Order: sequence, then structure tokens, then C-alpha cells
Amino acid sequence: MVDLFPLTLRRATVKRRGQRLVGPIDHSFGPQGVTIIMGPNGAGKPTLLRLMHGLERAGGDMVQFACDPAQAHRQQSFVFQRPVMMRRSVAACIAYPLTLRGVARAAARTKALDWAERMGLGAMADCPAADLSAGEKQKLALARALITKPSLLFLDEPCANLDGRATRDIEEVLQATHQAGTRIIMATHDLGQARRLGTEVIFLLNGQVHETGDAAAFFAGPQTREAQAHLRGDLIV
Repeated sequence: MVDLFPLTLRRATVKRRGQRLVGPIDHSFGPQGVTIIMGPNGAGKPTLLRLMHGLERAGGDMVQFACDPAQAHRQQSFVFQRPVMMRRSVAACIAYPLTLRGVARAAARTKALDWAERMGLGAMADCPAADLSAGEKQKLALARALITKPSLLFLDEPCANLDGRATRDIEEVLQATHQAGTRIIMATHDLGQARRLGTEVIFLLNGQVHETGDAAAFFAGPQTREAQAHLRGDLIV
């Protein structure tokens, strides 16, 4: 694989209908760690993730990887807060990214069945993906994202509205994924999850980076009043 990092944002900005949603943002991401993107509703967290992944248009050199953009994109995966389930079986949905890359159907299914087992979905491998519960769908989406062994994984609120057991299962997979060398950048409202998983925090406010730094230091004592208020659960207006 070609090295992706550093991933560099230079005055990265997203505008729609003349309104600025995110930016300008300057930040650099190294090859290791779990970056947690936090902030109140409307801060621009999903938009920033989509910008880095290439789902939002960026002008000029706003978002730069250390390699060609096409090569960079092949080494990334994205898990959405509400994942789309294809009209296929669980195993076929998990295998889909491999078949897109030309992997033989039988080999792709074998790997998909392995991932289904890892995610606790083995008994449902041949069931329609649409019949899964919310937590099971999120596990499927994560398996589908990881089956290609991405160097960079983006996640948008991966455990929103899930129960404690499903959240724990997904966090265990994310911790193992991080330890195996995958760079993770994720948005979450769950402060407990951010503390458990994060090595770096980016606190967004009004579409801009308001505070950033080491996760342990941030949670021990954020530097700005707005970040302090957010950790207390106060409304920020």
C-alpha cells in the first residue's frame, strides 16, 4: 500500500448556497491514533468527515494526502450513522466491496463469512440485511468497511441510538482495528466513548476548530469555556 499520511487540511472549507458550513480549517493528521471530533449539534462534524473522505467538494489543495487522491480513496472506508442496507444477504453485503475490486465471488464470500462471525452475525449470514436490528446493521456496516483492510477509517456517530451491548461490541472491534494499525477519525456525541477510544480530540464550534489536542489532556482540563461547557453538558449558544 502507498502511504496516505500526513493528511493535511489547508483552509479547508465547505459552502452551500453561499453559506459556510465548515472552515476554514488547518490541521494535519499523522498515521496513527484515534481522532475524536466533538462539538454541539450543528458544529459541522459530519460535514468535516465527508470533506476529508471526498464526499464534499473541496477546492484547490484544501485536502491533501501524501499520495495520489485515487490511491488514497482506495485505502479509506466510511461508516455512516445510518448505514444503507443493500437488497442482499448479510454475507453478500459484507462481501460487496471485495467484489467491486475484482475479488472472485467465492473468495469474497469466504472473507465475508469470517467477518460476519467476528461481528456476531454468523448465524444471520444468509438472512436479508434489511431484517437486522439497528445494532446488527451497524455491525454489518463496520464489517463491510473493514473487509478491505483500510488504512483510514471514518465513522460518523457509529453507536448512536444503540444499546450498551451493541456499543461495547463495536468499540471492541474499533480498539482492535486501531491496534492493528488503522487510522481512525470519528465523530461522536458520546463523551464516555470519546474518553475510552480517543487519543486526540478536535472540538468543533460553528464549523471551525475551536480547540484541539491530546485526548487525555483535553478531558482533564479543556482550555476554552465553550469546551468546558460542552463537557459539563451545558447548551452552547
